Amino acid sequence: MYIKRNYGFWMTFNWSKKPFIIGAVYALAINALHHFTDWDITLPWQPLTVVGIAVAFYLGFKNNSSYDRSWEARKIWGSIVNNSRTFGAAVLAFIQSAHPEKVQELRRELIHRHIAWLTALRYQLRLSRQWEHTDERLKAVYVPTVCEEYFDQLDQELINYIPAAEFQRYTDKANMATQILATQSVRLQELRNDNHFDDFRHMEFHALIRSFYEDQGKSERIKNFPFPRQYASTALWLSVVFCSLIPFALLGIFTETKSVLYWLWPLFSAMITWVFFLMEKIGDYSENPFEGTYNDVPITSIARGIEIDLREMINDTDIPQPVQEENGFLM
Repeated sequence: MYIKRNYGFWMTFNWSKKPFIIGAVYALAINALHHFTDWDITLPWQPLTVVGIAVAFYLGFKNNSSYDRSWEARKIWGSIVNNSRTFGAAVLAFIQSAHPEKVQELRRELIHRHIAWLTALRYQLRLSRQWEHTDERLKAVYVPTVCEEYFDQLDQELINYIPAAEFQRYTDKANMATQILATQSVRLQELRNDNHFDDFRHMEFHALIRSFYEDQGKSERIKNFPFPRQYASTALWLSVVFCSLIPFALLGIFTETKSVLYWLWPLFSAMITWVFFLMEKIGDYSENPFEGTYNDVPITSIARGIEIDLREMINDTDIPQPVQEENGFLM
């Protein structure tokens, strides 16, 4: 996620320059064809404006729908933040034992397993899908690493929060985060059986486990169900059709101009093409808020913030620092 006040113009242009370049070359070719031949290839401008309005409305629909997916993802992770803090407070208040050192050990176990669930979930949400921009994730020009590979570092992180024997039970599971929560639920039942808290508090714990499953399922729904391809594809191809006709319409307008503007009209055509494809591109990159690109939901930073809060609640040691932005981007 980009956190500075504005994207710089050249940063924006560099990200979306391809349509401008193609549009300029295309318009120059049409200009040359008109200038060196006797063909009348101009089109009336008025009908094309109707098409342009329709395309703009459709792009607005697509961008609005894409924004809804991104904003829903942020709300889901906001819910994870709130519920995690509630879980930490419940662990702190509900766990009881005749031995103080046992209480601290149990609290640490439950909190660390919850952090392991957060870690597994964010890694799973960063796995590639074929409809995502997997070849355009943030590189060194923006941020060194934002895409977390599932098995390269996950085992190294999880082993800091859960015992190695427990971790081994998850390695062959299709959904590790789901299994970690299941283990947490079983462990809470064992603690209830040992009278570390009463039935009422056990139900409160179970309600929190249910809320975590709900938030995980909502995140997976956005991750695993793409923005409907018929809407995404139609916006792209309507933009292509409209922008391919723009030079013919502008040619009819600028042909009557005897000034230097006649030779500059291909740049005007390229600029219009760039504007429409920039709008299409913004919607395209907002569809998948967990893919690890420019406008992603910063789930690594959010998870780190949760970890800091929970571990400070139990006075844990070696608490990590918040994730820092690099070049304006936050993971």
